[in-house]
Amino acid sequence: MDTSKKMAAGITGFASFLWLTLTAAVAANQRRLVFNPCITPEVESPRSSGHRTRPIVLRARDGTRLCGWLLTPLVPGPRPAVMYFGGRSEEVSWVARDAGKLFPGMTVLAMNYRGYGQSHGVPAEIHMIEDGCTLYDWLAALGQVDAARIAVVGRSLGSGVAVQVAKERPVHSVVLITPYDSILAIAKRRFRVMPIEYMLRHRFESIKYAPSLKAPTYVLRALEDDVVPHSHTDQLVGKLATLVADDTVPGSDHMNIPYLEATQALIASFLTRQFAKPAAPPQLPAAEPAAADAAQAIVDLGQEVGPRPDVTPAAPLPAFNTMNAIAK
Repeated sequence: MDTSKKMAAGITGFASFLWLTLTAAVAANQRRLVFNPCITPEVESPRSSGHRTRPIVLRARDGTRLCGWLLTPLVPGPRPAVMYFGGRSEEVSWVARDAGKLFPGMTVLAMNYRGYGQSHGVPAEIHMIEDGCTLYDWLAALGQVDAARIAVVGRSLGSGVAVQVAKERPVHSVVLITPYDSILAIAKRRFRVMPIEYMLRHRFESIKYAPSLKAPTYVLRALEDDVVPHSHTDQLVGKLATLVADDTVPGSDHMNIPYLEATQALIASFLTRQFAKPAAPPQLPAAEPAAADAAQAIVDLGQEVGPRPDVTPAAPLPAFNTMNAIAK
């Protein structure tokens, strides 16, 4: 073999080794690429100006502790409710602080994913969806919540969680902030030379479930978004079966969009309008046999802070078969 052939073979061998090394590194570290758990609270001891605010710890089906906040309106009686699902690097305490503007007159459940904030465990797509559905069931069982009017709001990574929960549960409305078609599609765009489709476990393929969504859906985009390109949002929007509106927030980017007054006003207005419409009674899925046979869980929330209504306190929260709430 002459020198040129030897050099070509050497270069080819090195390139193959480098490709295999990079592929193995991406496969081994894909959890870090998809999730970036934020442990430090964004807001210390948050409280909503328009809600009674309680820190809460809920146990998932496998016993993992999930930490977050339950915010109840000052007006008594069954109220519409919202579940919030955060982004890849998001700790959700800020939602408790801003709930008065974002979700006026609505019960709000904002929980950190596994591994985020004070929640235990390790994040994974399968756990996020399962936990989201279990949280929905728990919220729907609360006496002060109108189970026919529960919306899901998801930001960035959380938009994929919201879409899948909306597919599995009879949600009333859906709000998607900087949503994507799938994490798989975004990963393939960024790692073009790697067989991502054979490596990625956490795919969040919202585009697969979009046509089956029955709830009115509102999409909010950032004006400048270098994380979720508009082309990926376009793909999802084209498949949504019940799209109500697709708006771009002026002066926004991927990081600041949920905190802007314009964004919060748009979300509050959309949900208020949707909740004002008549809602059909929800048809909740039957409990799984294992859950139905489980012992009743004890419910005990953290200390309530914030303004209190001048009325008789609401009745204690009911027990729930598959979730246990304890003081934080």
